[in-house]
Amino acid sequence: MVAELGVSRGLPPTAPPWPGAVVAPVVDARWLVGRDDVVLADVRWYLDGRSGREAYDAGHLPGAVFVDLDRWLSGPGEPTDGRHPLPEPDAFAHAMASLGIGEHDVVVAYDDAAGTVAARLVWLLRVSGHEAALLDGGLRTWSGPLTTAAPDRPPAVFRSRPWPVEALASTAEVAALLDGGRLDDGVTVVLDARAGERYRGEVEPVDPRAGHLPGARSLPATANLAEDGRVLPVAQLIDRFAAVGVRSGTAVVSSCGSGVTACHTLLLLEHAGLGPGRLYPGSFSAWSSDPDRPVATGPG
Repeated sequence: MVAELGVSRGLPPTAPPWPGAVVAPVVDARWLVGRDDVVLADVRWYLDGRSGREAYDAGHLPGAVFVDLDRWLSGPGEPTDGRHPLPEPDAFAHAMASLGIGEHDVVVAYDDAAGTVAARLVWLLRVSGHEAALLDGGLRTWSGPLTTAAPDRPPAVFRSRPWPVEALASTAEVAALLDGGRLDDGVTVVLDARAGERYRGEVEPVDPRAGHLPGARSLPATANLAEDGRVLPVAQLIDRFAAVGVRSGTAVVSSCGSGVTACHTLLLLEHAGLGPGRLYPGSFSAWSSDPDRPVATGPG
């Protein structure tokens, strides 16, 4: 059944760039109806402190397991690691196994934020060689029934795999790319997926300082979505990436506040056929925690 998974919004079913991947990074909800070969994952989380678990308990897609972003998709760390450091591979593997997600399962994740949170789980799975996709539009566009019953899935087998170094960019590496607000290597584009007002430094609800990485370019995750929360058609995505200097073959480092929404940008890069890109896990929360690092404000 894996080979039959559909592709959302007209993307040709070409092989994704991560080794062994078969499933496209974004799939349409229509093919979920009547299927029992997919594990659904609810990854709701809220920046304002509301409980994703409570939202899940109030109603979720039938059969979906709840995946706690703070507990299972993040690890402990110092402020200089950012608000959501990557989990250790062993901890991530234990989490998936305990949730009943096996290493050969196909996972489709969703949230009620058009996939900008659920993308973290999808990216972690894909980058470590597992089959996973984002449900286009998420809960907002789901027309089927919801349930309050949690599935009883037995523990599964999920082996630990290290995060590939080629998929990540450290704070030191990002700093080396930036020189006085200009890209030092002239090739890599650093993208910021946060809302424009946070990028410009007009507001900052959670991080130590307001603004953005000097030289980073603003491409809010919401700019890649239609009004209904679904991903824009591929041709429009390509145009939006081109407007910030990203074309086929461009090296990209994706950032946001804490390395969560940045995963959404990476999935859409792949969805648009522009390559996998790299994640800056610490993102602005890590960068801004060091008072010696420069921070830019304004439109960039």
